[in-house]
Amino acid sequence: MSLRSLAEFAGASASFISQLERGHTSASVGMLRRIAGSLGLTMADLFSEEASPDPQVLRHGDRPELPAGPGARKFLVSRRPLQNVEIYSGQFDPGAGTGPGPYAHGDAQEFLLVLHGRVTLWLGEPGRAEEHRLASGDSIEYRTSTPHRLQTLGSAAAEVLWIISPPTSV
Repeated sequence: MSLRSLAEFAGASASFISQLERGHTSASVGMLRRIAGSLGLTMADLFSEEASPDPQVLRHGDRPELPAGPGARKFLVSRRPLQNVEIYSGQFDPGAGTGPGPYAHGDAQEFLLVLHGRVTLWLGEPGRAEEHRLASGDSIEYRTSTPHRLQTLGSAAAEVLWIISPPTSV
């Protein structure tokens, strides 16, 4: 989730969230609850750095849904708090994508796997981006710091999986 998206869902400004993330300001309990809820976390998750030793089952219907554009749905598949990897599932209607412009987040390794359908992935700045057409079963790796944008290709829906390590959320 982008800093701006988190700020919007939590009812705060992006600059406030950025300052909070960097330790330059503090937040009220109410604000922390809104931030946690926006991320699909509990208040305790915000303060826990320990991974649970038990297997963590996440049922399909219980996946936290993140904001996505029209015709797109994005779900967190990995359990919070994130430790070494974050995994997202994306479902896109025909013609839908991650948005009109590219985005970047952090500087980690990102792995995209097309589960169903066909997509086009653009890597790089607009006007100079490399275009990659991927079909079911295809995958590609890139840095999360590289501006990227995805859109379905053809008249069928698509489903993808993003695997990012280390986590770059907020």
